[in-house]
Amino acid sequence: METARLLAAADGPLKINWAEMPTYNTIMAVAAGAGLLLVVGLGRRLAGRGTVLHPEGWALAFGVLGLILTLTGLHMTLTWPLAAGGFPFDNIIFGEPSLAFGVLMLAAALFLWRRGTILEEHPDRPGYVAGIAGPVSIFIVGMGLACFGIAAAGIWYELFAAPEQEPISGLLADHPMIEATFISVLYALVGVGAVLFPAALGAPRGPLGRVVGFCWALAGLLFLIFGALNYFTHIGLIVNTM
Repeated sequence: METARLLAAADGPLKINWAEMPTYNTIMAVAAGAGLLLVVGLGRRLAGRGTVLHPEGWALAFGVLGLILTLTGLHMTLTWPLAAGGFPFDNIIFGEPSLAFGVLMLAAALFLWRRGTILEEHPDRPGYVAGIAGPVSIFIVGMGLACFGIAAAGIWYELFAAPEQEPISGLLADHPMIEATFISVLYALVGVGAVLFPAALGAPRGPLGRVVGFCWALAGLLFLIFGALNYFTHIGLIVNTM
């Protein structure tokens, strides 16, 4: 899901030197989508009175996804540009948010592993979580604002459009604003949830908590499905442009 005009050759069929164009936003999208769904799922369990948490299971899930996002995000963030054939903005759009989300998930995994029993038995789970997560929520708000910036850039510069050589997504190559709008809306949804996160911490069942849950659940589901779809479309793009 890249900008077709930046990949297009002046004449002849599109050819890409894939040795200089590493791409793995497939697994990043799947992991990020699953991570958002996990956060929403855990939030609902925390809000339910007497609900059994099984914190070790959540810690393992957060740890697995956090490790994937941290490693891929860190590599993409520090390797500038990751793709020598173009797309230095991918380092910012995909690498940095993945790194931020991955580290946050690893921190949550560590907390759940070491303090999960205390959390499960606490009489006021939302209040306890609000006290723990309050300080880091400042960073979450900042990354939410960053997601707004990415969404605006996606629309303004018509990013994310696939070339016609990419299966399925390439059918929209002549209409770049469709995919640009779709991906930008996903980032905007994540941004809305992140900005409202501190206010929703203490009352996950309140109106703001429900908005955060809706935004992250919808964005997570779409990121997961789109990332899984890209396993086919990106393989097809590679085959068609070697």
